[in-house]
Amino acid sequence: MRLATIRLGDTTAAVRVDGTTAVETGFPDVGALLRADALSAAATADGPRHDFTTADLAPVVPAPGKIVCVGLNYRTHILEMGRELPEYPTLFTKYAEALIGARDPIRLPPESHKVDWEGELAVIIGRRVRRASAEEAAAAIAGYAVLNDVTMRDYQYRTPQWLQGKTWEGSTPFGPVLATADELPAGAQLVTRVDGEEVQRASIDDLVFSPVELVRYISTIVTLQPGDVIATGTPGGVGHARRPERYLGAGQKLSTSIDGIGELSNVTVADGSAHTAVR
Repeated sequence: MRLATIRLGDTTAAVRVDGTTAVETGFPDVGALLRADALSAAATADGPRHDFTTADLAPVVPAPGKIVCVGLNYRTHILEMGRELPEYPTLFTKYAEALIGARDPIRLPPESHKVDWEGELAVIIGRRVRRASAEEAAAAIAGYAVLNDVTMRDYQYRTPQWLQGKTWEGSTPFGPVLATADELPAGAQLVTRVDGEEVQRASIDDLVFSPVELVRYISTIVTLQPGDVIATGTPGGVGHARRPERYLGAGQKLSTSIDGIGELSNVTVADGSAHTAVR
């Protein structure tokens, strides 16, 4: 099953995506649907219908209670950054204000001149869990989405703590859908493109710490709630690791896709520009 949150004027609606049709489920967004434990009800919902191909997509979970991000979690990315494989996950956080929809513009702040891409698999939690066993962790995962952890490298490396480079407002596309695990093919590929040029490609199987391991580890520290998000890290190919370094400028198209989930397609704009969706 595939679920999304679409904008309908001043409101939003959680929808089930059947091919190119979005069927309203009766919930205002996917986060509310998960908090109501309504995945089964969403599978049979029969509300108003919309064309998903032209829908105005909000972040699939517009206001997660927690967004926990994982750094250095793909073997290829760890090696390109000149580091050793970690014994434990590197964790940092992001705030909901950073999230944008799958077709929204990415806002480039005037304060940063080193804006980089980081395509990622996102895990969306579907049930409350604390100190999870492997079985409990697997059962707590409602599904998966695509996220690009667009990063302001000059701010990230001002200090040893990464937060200030990672949560700029209006910078992080998230969606286009929540896809349940059965939607993902074996060896699903994550691909990032800049203006059509492929800059990242990896199997999500290259993760050092799997989604289940991450839910187990993070739930040891804090209770994970329905609608919480874990961004699992990025593979090799980021602009900061290239020689010469490459960064995003205004007017570029950043596309991020994962097999079985779908694609984010976002154009970069100078912060303060009018909101325009990419079609």
